[in-house]
Amino acid sequence: MHLNFIKNTVLLFVLTLLSCRNQSNSQAQTPLRVGAQQTESYLPILKNKYIGIVANQTSVIFKDEGYTHLVDSLLSLNIAVKKVFAPEHGFRGTADAGETIKNGIDVSTGIPIVSLYGKNKKPTQEQLANLYLIIFDIQDVGERFYTFISTLHYLMEACAEAGIPLLVLDRPNPNGHYVDGPILDTTYRSFVGMHPVPIVHGMTVGEYAKMINGEGWLSGSIQCDLRVIPVENYTHQTVYELPIKPSPNLPNAKAINLYPSLCLFEGTNVSVGRGTELQFQILGSPFLEGSDYNFEFIPTPNVGAKYPKHQAKTCKGLNLKEHPILSHIELKWLIDAYQHTENKDDFFIPFFTKLAGQKLLQEQIENGWTADEIRESWKADLEHYKTLRAPYLLYPL
Repeated sequence: MHLNFIKNTVLLFVLTLLSCRNQSNSQAQTPLRVGAQQTESYLPILKNKYIGIVANQTSVIFKDEGYTHLVDSLLSLNIAVKKVFAPEHGFRGTADAGETIKNGIDVSTGIPIVSLYGKNKKPTQEQLANLYLIIFDIQDVGERFYTFISTLHYLMEACAEAGIPLLVLDRPNPNGHYVDGPILDTTYRSFVGMHPVPIVHGMTVGEYAKMINGEGWLSGSIQCDLRVIPVENYTHQTVYELPIKPSPNLPNAKAINLYPSLCLFEGTNVSVGRGTELQFQILGSPFLEGSDYNFEFIPTPNVGAKYPKHQAKTCKGLNLKEHPILSHIELKWLIDAYQHTENKDDFFIPFFTKLAGQKLLQEQIENGWTADEIRESWKADLEHYKTLRAPYLLYPL
């Protein structure tokens, strides 16, 4: 009897393991459904209403045979899309970073396009007139200085003032698996940093919108009538590779993963590969010295970089294309570049403060702080931020 008991116990243990493994495999194979795909959740809200959409080339509904742009899909379903609002890089996503986006008419649909980049970052009440609801559906990459969340802020503010509901169709954050970087000092608030959050905020657009509302960050602490359609089958640890590049100079998953660490170089005299085919996967400058900088490239104008930094000059630096996936902001490249530049007084430009969201990071680097010392100085603020963020999360960490 004792032997049978042991056999039965072992058999039960094996069956339990197999069950858990099968359940885990089933969960791993369950496909994501982004907010836009869940038409059953939001089409009833849109019927017989005049709709505006904030969209770009990533605003698509995925299908077995590919994908359809959200605007085209809604029009085919007789939804009255009356206006498209375009963020940085434009509705089709081809403009340079910082390039002024002009109003116009979408050639494919004939729908008016209103730019939300340049002087008109916040929709006017006239531009929102006669619209019943606004949809926000743009793929973000999870950094404070990636301007789509600044566009979201101004849109929420304008909708709140006009009494127009906002529907966010959520999408995964490819850098949503971690939180890192200095917290923005609101003294240095700008379009590349509007809120007191770290550089890598660890939230989807839907979660971030909830936080903007919940923390009273809109002017006068007004509240936007907000609804979020969450991503199905997603957690913050889900590996998600974007099927469409979110902007011209983030061409692949490696660039998107390196972006939080390399974008700080945009506030220095070092190039991050704009004007090459390895954007945000390499770094270099004509002014770097040292045997470690054995990779060379010459920036030339291309799509998304009409006037690249150090155009037609040989830049010496690093090729990071094969670097392992990061789960933190890597500071050593920035510190080493500063230490090995010919003239340290010319290394930083004023834009660095806006990207960092504070003055302290530049001062720490100039004063010889190590990466570990700098990271330790962020620790308490990051723990506080994570506590602040917790009520707004829609997905498991």
